[in-house]
Amino acid sequence: MSPDSFLWLALLAYLVGGIPFGLLFSLWLAKRDPRKHGSGNIGATNALRTGGKKVGALTLLADIGKGSLVVAVALSLGLADWQVACIALLAFLGHIYPIYLRFRGGKGVATMFGVLLPWQPWLAVMAFVVWYAVLKWRHYVSLASIVAGWSLPCGVWLLGSGREALYLGVILAALMTWRHRENIQRLLQGTEPTTNQDRRERMQA
Repeated sequence: MSPDSFLWLALLAYLVGGIPFGLLFSLWLAKRDPRKHGSGNIGATNALRTGGKKVGALTLLADIGKGSLVVAVALSLGLADWQVACIALLAFLGHIYPIYLRFRGGKGVATMFGVLLPWQPWLAVMAFVVWYAVLKWRHYVSLASIVAGWSLPCGVWLLGSGREALYLGVILAALMTWRHRENIQRLLQGTEPTTNQDRRERMQA
């Protein structure tokens, strides 16, 4: 692939990654803007809070799918691992900093899984297992997401996935931690809502 073609693919990855499915599904099915409810985030967790299970599930699948799609295209074109990692990172950046919403996007958890699935499936599975285990243990989606992110570098070392996957894992973990900085503050203060609290609030709404 020529440098120009790669740059166009990189731009496409960012633009596809930036599609705000949480906002679109919430407005379409629930007639509510997730940016004005709950945490104000457009990701799957807040889409679930503000739009219900159907909106949350559709957002989750779409955010995973858009990341998987662009990386699958990169793999089908036979790109080098460093190029695939760049495409994955740009799709992730598109989600957390979408140009469509003045660079105010989600926190990247579902898209993180999405970009890893076609390229590093076992790493994605390992990160999901970590996420699920922490969620069941502590009942905080944010904490589970941060720990899952930082499990990526460890997973790369265990699986021998290569330098490109290691660099990508560290960058994704750092960006996800930064995007969860307000959640971290609430966790330290003891005011972060648990999944049980979210469930009760949805039932009362």
